[in-house]
Amino acid sequence: MSATRAALPPKHRPADTGDRPVDRRLGSTLLRHLAVVLAVGLLLVAVSYAVEPFRNFQLATVAAYLCATAGLTVLTGLNGQLSLGHGALMATGAYTVALCQNAFADRGMTGGWLLPLSLGAAIVSTVAVGAVVGVAAARLRGPYLAGVTLAVAIVVPALAVTFDGVFNGEQGLSVPVEPPPLSLGPYFPYERWQLWLTGAATLLALLLLANLIRSRYGRSFRAVRDDEVAARLAGIHVARTQVLAFVVSAATAGLGGALLAVLAQSVSPGAFSLTLSLFLLMAVVIGGLGRLTGALWGAVLLVALPDLTHSVTELLTLSPAVAQRLEGNLPLAIFGLTLIVVMIAAPGGVQGLLSRLGRGLLARWSARRS
Repeated sequence: MSATRAALPPKHRPADTGDRPVDRRLGSTLLRHLAVVLAVGLLLVAVSYAVEPFRNFQLATVAAYLCATAGLTVLTGLNGQLSLGHGALMATGAYTVALCQNAFADRGMTGGWLLPLSLGAAIVSTVAVGAVVGVAAARLRGPYLAGVTLAVAIVVPALAVTFDGVFNGEQGLSVPVEPPPLSLGPYFPYERWQLWLTGAATLLALLLLANLIRSRYGRSFRAVRDDEVAARLAGIHVARTQVLAFVVSAATAGLGGALLAVLAQSVSPGAFSLTLSLFLLMAVVIGGLGRLTGALWGAVLLVALPDLTHSVTELLTLSPAVAQRLEGNLPLAIFGLTLIVVMIAAPGGVQGLLSRLGRGLLARWSARRS
C-alpha cells in the first residue's frame, strides 16, 4: 500500500478496512512503544549508576539534542520540508525557560513543579513561533523555504542582543535550577539527576513522536513528501499537514533547547548560532533521514564531535592561538567530510547502513539453518 493510499481519510477507504482492526493495531503500537520506552528508561537508570558523573552529563546532553534532531527528522525526513533555523527554535525554548525560572526565583517561589511548568511554557512559546514560520513555510518550496528558515536562524539570536534589557545581551541569562529532591538522599550526584530529568522528558517526546509517525498523521506526512499532487487528490490538506509537521518539530526543538539551558544553567545567543542549525541538519542526514533511530545517532555525533576535535588538536603540535582557531572551525569541517563520506558510502545514513548489515546477517543465518 502506498503512503498516499494509506493516508486516505476513513470515508475514502475501501469498505474492507473497517475501524475495529485499525483501532486494535493502534492500541498494539502504543503498547509496544510504551514497553520500549520503559525498557530504555530502566536501562538509562542502570547506566547512570554505572558511569562517572561526566558521562552522565554527556548522556543528558545527548538526550537534549535528541529532542531537536527527532523533531527535525519528522519535518525534513518525513514531511520533506527543509529547515535551516532549528537552532533559533531551540533558542526560543531556552530563553523562555530562563525567563520563567528567573521570574519564579525573583518571587521567592520554590518547588519541584516549577521546572515542568517552565518547560511547558518553553514548548508553548516555541509552538507559537513554529506556527508562524510553518504558515510561511507551507507557501514556499526549495531555496525560498531554506532562505526563510535561514533568516529565522539569524534574526532570533540577534533579537536577544538587541533587547539586552530583557535578555542581557551577549552575556545571556542564568537559569536557576533547584537541586535534586531530598528524598533521593543528601549526596545524590547532580549529574545523575540531570540525566534522569532530561532522559524522562526526551523519552516522553519520543513516545509521542513514534505514535504520531505510525498514525494517520504520520502517513499524511509521508504522502505529502512523496507527491503533493497525489496527496491533494487523495483528500489530504497539504498546507495544513505541512504546518502541523512544522509545529510538532518546533515543539520538540523548543524542548531540546530548554533542556540544554537547564543542563548548562545559562543561555546566551552564542550557544544557538547559525552553526548549530547547520550541525542539526547535517546530524540528521548522517544519522539517517526519516528515522528516529537515525536522530539518535545524529545527537550522539553532536556531543562526541567536540571531544574528537579536542583530541585531534592535542595530537598536533600547534601554537595556542592556532589550536584555538582550529578547534573552533574543525567541527564544521569534520561534519562536512563525514556527510560527504556517508552520502557516498551509505546514502541511508548510519541507521540505514546498520539496518542493511543486520538484514544481510539475518539472511545468511537463515540460509545456514535451512
